[in-house]
Amino acid sequence: MNRGTFFYIDLRLLVPALFLLFLGLTTLFSVNIDFFKSQLLFAGVSIVFFLFLSQLNYKAIQLYAVPIYLISLFLLLLVLLVGIQSKGAVRWFDILGLRVQFSEIMKPFLLVSLSWFLAKRTPSFKTFSLVILFLTPVLLLVYKQPDFGNAAILGTVTLLTLIAYGVAFTWIFLGVGVLLLFLPFLWRFLHEYQQQRIVAFFDPARDPLGTSYNAMQALIAIGSGMLAGRGMSQGTQSYLRFLPERHTDFIFATLAESLGFLGSLIVFLCFAFLLHRIFVLFSNSQDRLDKIFSLSAFFLILTQFSFNIGMNMGVLPIVGTTLPFVSYGGSSLLSNFILLGLLSSIGRAAKKEGTLEIG
Repeated sequence: MNRGTFFYIDLRLLVPALFLLFLGLTTLFSVNIDFFKSQLLFAGVSIVFFLFLSQLNYKAIQLYAVPIYLISLFLLLLVLLVGIQSKGAVRWFDILGLRVQFSEIMKPFLLVSLSWFLAKRTPSFKTFSLVILFLTPVLLLVYKQPDFGNAAILGTVTLLTLIAYGVAFTWIFLGVGVLLLFLPFLWRFLHEYQQQRIVAFFDPARDPLGTSYNAMQALIAIGSGMLAGRGMSQGTQSYLRFLPERHTDFIFATLAESLGFLGSLIVFLCFAFLLHRIFVLFSNSQDRLDKIFSLSAFFLILTQFSFNIGMNMGVLPIVGTTLPFVSYGGSSLLSNFILLGLLSSIGRAAKKEGTLEIG
């Protein structure tokens, strides 16, 4: 950044995220005014974090990569011991009356630790093995909550990052092969409701009023929206509450019912613009750490988007993951804006075009 520069924002990151946030807030307003008010507060806090992190030197954050990882493990363990239980899961801390889901907030910071680790090493079997050791305790603690969605996301993002990083496909296939061999054994460790969701994905008609109910209602909601939607607060599936979790995991189905194919297309375009900008940051970065972090951030947004949309459209099992910037949830929203803030800091250092610089 030029000497004397006062303020810097990467608009190509911020604008599509704000469009998605606006769509989410509009949908929440039509569903439940209390959800809308809470999300509006979360949005204000998240944007402040984005602006703050945009001005930081990203290189300085890497100095804390190891403490970030160790603190993450400690907090994940702590939440299992003293966290708040809700719907059979223990995922939240109560901080000043607000529920904070640390497995969400930690994701961008874990990417910092992973990127720092990979940047110091060359692609090899040793690197692959160390990353597995790095990731395993995190996945086990997140899964124990239980939070299969975030565990699956972190595992997928790490795998995609390793492939792009250059780890030989031989080691990747070996790791996946070992995992497949242990699938019958791992199946026994899945909770009953998780087993039922997987079975329901392959045979939705088996339990249409039970395990398959959410997925089938989501498809009905998306289909009923047609081209231009039924209008806000006019959808039968969402407004009349036939669609469970219409404000979180299935908010895309709610939005599609209200705004139709055109509204859904806007969501896809916003994510396309956002991912394109992150990929440009990756392509233009000269620093190895910046490139790896940008790439892992790209995969994180892409994976969350793909899992949620796939779940809503019935092409993936229900794993319980939010749609970034759209779904209700302060922890998810804060996590994603923290990620964008760190990316904006990289763009700030590289003085990219398409940014706002004041001062």
